[in-house]
Amino acid sequence: MFNSVHKVFIHSIGRSSVRIISQNPKSRFVQLNPFASAATNTQKPISKNENQENFTVNYLMNTWGFSPEKALSASKYVNFDSTEKPDSVVSLWKSHGFTTEQIENMVKRFPPIITCDPQKTLLPKIEFFRSLGMPESDVVSILCGTPTIFKRSLEKQIIPSYNYIKSLFELNGKSLGSMKRLAEILCCDRQSQLLPNIEVLREAGVPELKIVALLQYQPRTLMVEREKFKKVVEQVKELGFRPASLKFILAVHAFRSMNKKTWEKKVELYKKWGWSEGEIILAFERHPYCMMISTDKITAIMDFLINKMGFESSVLLKRPALLSFSLGNRIIPRCSVYKVLLEKGLINKGKYLISMLESTEKEFLQRFVQRYEGEAPGLLKLYEKELALSKS
Repeated sequence: MFNSVHKVFIHSIGRSSVRIISQNPKSRFVQLNPFASAATNTQKPISKNENQENFTVNYLMNTWGFSPEKALSASKYVNFDSTEKPDSVVSLWKSHGFTTEQIENMVKRFPPIITCDPQKTLLPKIEFFRSLGMPESDVVSILCGTPTIFKRSLEKQIIPSYNYIKSLFELNGKSLGSMKRLAEILCCDRQSQLLPNIEVLREAGVPELKIVALLQYQPRTLMVEREKFKKVVEQVKELGFRPASLKFILAVHAFRSMNKKTWEKKVELYKKWGWSEGEIILAFERHPYCMMISTDKITAIMDFLINKMGFESSVLLKRPALLSFSLGNRIIPRCSVYKVLLEKGLINKGKYLISMLESTEKEFLQRFVQRYEGEAPGLLKLYEKELALSKS
């Protein structure tokens, strides 16, 4: 299994430091404890654990593309001295539709799965999801998305959690088939997180349908200890969000997805664009996702719309959802069409620009591209060119 061209040689002395001797990926050497003397190397006996650790590091680097540092870190909690077990694991996955790329991604995200028992640990999870009537491709996608599920108990964790969530969905007229992140919530501790946090939402007055919506689209929001989750819910209530509204759930998700420092950093950023703290809260109430966008994206969109397209900051305050749009895939291509229509006198300045940005793709093409093809030949080609540029 080892590729001789990429083989890594490791001095089997110590584990306190890592040094790459050659940067050439075709002849990369990694030395552990490079300050050890040759005399020390010959005198110190090599333990079985050290041999296993070095074999594991070599395997993870040569077979799955781990960096030396990450391979060494992983070897502290996963060890083997032959490829027999990893090979059998990979063979099982491939026989059930997993690609090499998917396997590599799983191993890098959660190295311990490479030493799981294929028949006793891995196969039962695959068979469980297939027994639910899911296509093989869906099963593979679910398991690849949350590889830690392979280490969860099928009888004590996965099946009881699945049955509970399934009954909750069915009581509210929903099918689990629409669940986007099923494996994530099945990994959630049912007794200390899932059940207590659902009860917190019920006590706050959140309708069952909204709870199901949270489970369906953002299950990770519930994967926290009860007291922390309860504090988040109380903060959202203090901001004036109504528990019966969908925005309440979105706000809970927003608060759970960032810490206080990140929140404050974004508040300061919006202030630089002229928003007051009160206006920032107002924008958050209108569109909670405006506080979940990265600071780089906020800056890029604000700069483009205000400095290049002449928007007033107050326009974005009233329509903070604009900040959620893709700059490359939506805003810039559509603004290019707007500029052409404006230059040809087909629309008035400022008119329709917001509509152009907020329209669905189908509506945009019908109202602002196809409609003006006669007066502005090549408009569709321009739009498609801008889209292609963003994708490349």
